[in-house]
Amino acid sequence: METQNDEISLKELLEKTKVWYAYLLSQYKIIVLATVIGAILGLTFSFIKKPIYTATLTFALEDEKSGGGLGGALGLASSLGIDLGGDGGSIFTGSNLNELFKSRTMVEKTLLTPVTVNGKVISLAEMYIQNRKWRDSWDDDRKFKSIQFLPNTKRKYFTRVHDSILGVIYDNLSKNSLSVDQKDKKVSIISMDVATNNELFSIYFCEALARQVGKFYIETKSKKARMNMAVLQKQTDSIRAELNAAINGAASATDETFMLNPAMNVRRVPSVRREIDVQANTAILTELVKQSELAKVTVRKETPLIQVIDRPILPLPNDRIGKGLGIVFGGVLMGILMTVYLFLKKILFN
Repeated sequence: METQNDEISLKELLEKTKVWYAYLLSQYKIIVLATVIGAILGLTFSFIKKPIYTATLTFALEDEKSGGGLGGALGLASSLGIDLGGDGGSIFTGSNLNELFKSRTMVEKTLLTPVTVNGKVISLAEMYIQNRKWRDSWDDDRKFKSIQFLPNTKRKYFTRVHDSILGVIYDNLSKNSLSVDQKDKKVSIISMDVATNNELFSIYFCEALARQVGKFYIETKSKKARMNMAVLQKQTDSIRAELNAAINGAASATDETFMLNPAMNVRRVPSVRREIDVQANTAILTELVKQSELAKVTVRKETPLIQVIDRPILPLPNDRIGKGLGIVFGGVLMGILMTVYLFLKKILFN
């Protein structure tokens, strides 16, 4: 019994290639027309497509408490390729920092930052709305027509409509425009990119968000030390007032017992008590002043340093599609798609 040979010989392959070539050659007018249409569409797209401007800011976070001790041991282990988890509890490391930059609170506070556009001070939220031309469609809607986002407005004064608009802006920015990356976990250098179709908005928002997160970072890292310093300062002021009162009381009591008969020592008791109060308050004040100065040193030590390395500089890089690239890309893409369509048509219907 003869077995069927499913292998295609080189001669048959060449014959099939010639058939397909002849078929495509007979359809060259359609392919050329599709290529021309694609080139026109590509050229049109290059005119319509707005360029995306990307503002990039890089900075380093330096915290004195992270040096030495456990931090040094973790750094040594990391250099040896051993991952001990690092400072996973901190909100200012790795992916946590990424999410902090993209948090709604940070973005909304940044959107209320004042900027100067065409000689007028407005908020970044208002600048975004003007750039998107949303107010053109709000003129006929009474609910949106009177909505304003003034710079540095308190969150408690916002209505439900304000919240909904800010929510839309936040979603657009956090999902499509904002990117934060720590390229190397061993190096505390953060890179932030803001990409929008408005060059000024990109650079304004990028720098304002970095300032907002930096302020939050500093306040959070040194919050306990500042609270302790405030308590010590309050106690110091209270004891100083008590000491001043005691000094005045001691002087008054001494005046009252001046040239007093030595046989009447009981009249000297108030003066002695006041002197004791002066001595006690002096000792307490001395210790509190010492502790207050130590607290100030601790605050300075625990206040981290945020060092900006590179700021966005105008003009910003953009991904504008050139006319030549649009023509070539559109023409090649449509030519390939038409060729594939003709192949499928011949296989399925012939």
